[in-house]
This record gives sequence, C-alpha cells and structure tokens, in this order.
Amino acid sequence: MIQTIVFDFGGVIATIDGNEAKKRFTDLGVADIDRVLDPYRQQGIFGDLEEGKLSEEGYRKELGKMCGRELNFDEVKHCWLGYMKELPAYKLEALLKLRREGYRVVMLSNTNPYVMHWAESKEFSGDGHSVDFYFDAMYRSYEVGCMKPDENFFRHVLAKERILPSETLFVDDGPRNVAAASELGMTTYCPANGADWTKEIYKYLDVKLDEE
Repeated sequence: MIQTIVFDFGGVIATIDGNEAKKRFTDLGVADIDRVLDPYRQQGIFGDLEEGKLSEEGYRKELGKMCGRELNFDEVKHCWLGYMKELPAYKLEALLKLRREGYRVVMLSNTNPYVMHWAESKEFSGDGHSVDFYFDAMYRSYEVGCMKPDENFFRHVLAKERILPSETLFVDDGPRNVAAASELGMTTYCPANGADWTKEIYKYLDVKLDEE
C-alpha cells in the first residue's frame, strides 16, 4: 500500500519555462547558456550549485566572472525565477488534500538557494504560505549533496523517511528521474511539465490499494 508520495517541484508543482530562464541569464551576460541550463539537471557551475559543490556566494562569484561584473543576490535570483512560469493553486490544494487523506507528502527536488529563497517565503503562494506549509518534509539537492537521477538521492530520502520503495509513489516530469526511482522499486508517475495530475494520481494509488 502506498503510504508516501514523493513529488518533484519544478514541472510538477510549478510549471517551468526554460526559455524565459535562458533569456534572463543571457540578458545578465552569460554566453552560451544552452550548454549549461537544462530542465532536469544543470551543468557546469549551475550543476555545482544545485549539487551543493558550490555555495551560493561561490556560485555568484563564478557567475560574475562569466558576466564580467560583480552580481548581487536579487539579480541572480531573478534569472532563476525565470523558470517559474506558473504555480497553480489547485495543485497546492491537492497536496493538502492528499495529506488530509493520510498520505505523507514529500518534496524531492534538484534545486538551489535562489529558487528556495522565493519558495520558502510568504511570496510563494497567493495566500501567504511558504512551500513547507504544503509538504511533510522537503529534500533539496544542494543540501543533500546529490541530484536526481543519482540513486543516492532517492536512497537518502528512503532512509530518512524510513519507508520502503514498495510503499512509495514518485511523481516527476523527468523520464530519467522516474526510471531511476522505478529501478529502486518505487511506483512512478511521469506527468508532462504543467500537466494536471490531481485526478490521475489516484489511479496509481488505487492500483496499489487494489493489490493489497
């Protein structure tokens, strides 16, 4: 029986727009942005930031070298938030509904301090709640020190949550991430970026319930 639902953030909870993010970084002065920015796993210093190999300050210093000037936190944050196209309120409500129904709801995200600075503020939702209001627990790549689809990220969450893969549903819009979770024995669901998963998800929960 599924007891815990693990959600990706960008693409599942928030709809992402890679083109807007690339435009903002290009306007900032970053050349060849297509080489380092990716919807699922960043490369270069962008990947080092999300994997925790570079601190926020260290990353911003290196980014400044690429742009030829010193950068402040807010202008870099503005670029990263270009990814955040939409945050549908009905998805946030769906998370709360799943929790009321008895499921433990967890976030597992390849992310960084800039996106989380926004998400963990009262600016996140339209009614003044930060992202942690909607989840029982959150696991951020830059704090754990690895990124999806690295199986160690999934194993870290399973160990911390003290749950079995067979009791876990993983929801992510990245096919490689879903494949990695499936290899570990999790039930998986891969909705497209921005898709409405709020009803479809119950098919995956019902499958497990019917098997018990």
